[in-house]
Amino acid sequence: MSENYIQTIGQDKIYPIIRCKEANQAVEIAKALVEGGIRVLEINVENPSLYSAIAEVSKFAHVCAGGIITSLQADAAFESGAQLFSSPIFQMNMVKISKNKQVPFIAGASTANEAYNAWKSRIPLIKLYPTEAMGGVQYIEDILRQMPFLNLMPMGNIKLSEVVTYIKAGAAAVGVGRDFYQGFTPKEITARTREILKEVKDFTEWSKK
Repeated sequence: MSENYIQTIGQDKIYPIIRCKEANQAVEIAKALVEGGIRVLEINVENPSLYSAIAEVSKFAHVCAGGIITSLQADAAFESGAQLFSSPIFQMNMVKISKNKQVPFIAGASTANEAYNAWKSRIPLIKLYPTEAMGGVQYIEDILRQMPFLNLMPMGNIKLSEVVTYIKAGAAAVGVGRDFYQGFTPKEITARTREILKEVKDFTEWSKK
């Protein structure tokens, strides 16, 4: 069961990260994303009120609780309905929680060494952050040239217009934050979601030919 969510992210190749302070806003954005075809999304737990957003969104989507760095945060996220969780860092405490709870864990890494250590700990999907600051697409290519077995998900100021370029570079999926929704109405978010999912699907089908 734990692998299914990771597989879904790998199939869709686009992973929205919702970062906002208000729970109601997070729910509104999530509804627009799901209307556009998103199946798994992340709600970053910037403050305790976001657990209520996770509880609401988990009724109609698969929710990853983001920004988890303590066991207390993890417990609160699972109680709220989160089906997987992610952390900006890689730490064995989170790995143990994942194994004990049988809940998928997406670990954070910045360097090739961190990514390799996460892979050795059987982390199925590693988010590389902040990718743009570390060198963008070239950074992904450089790491995967040496370690093509890594399932990397770059994120950090990545634009929707750059998603396919990252997939071409070998990314297993691409995390996109505010560029998905900031400054857009729910209808516009839904339209943007459908557009990027189609673009990714078209590229994936083309690349298999």
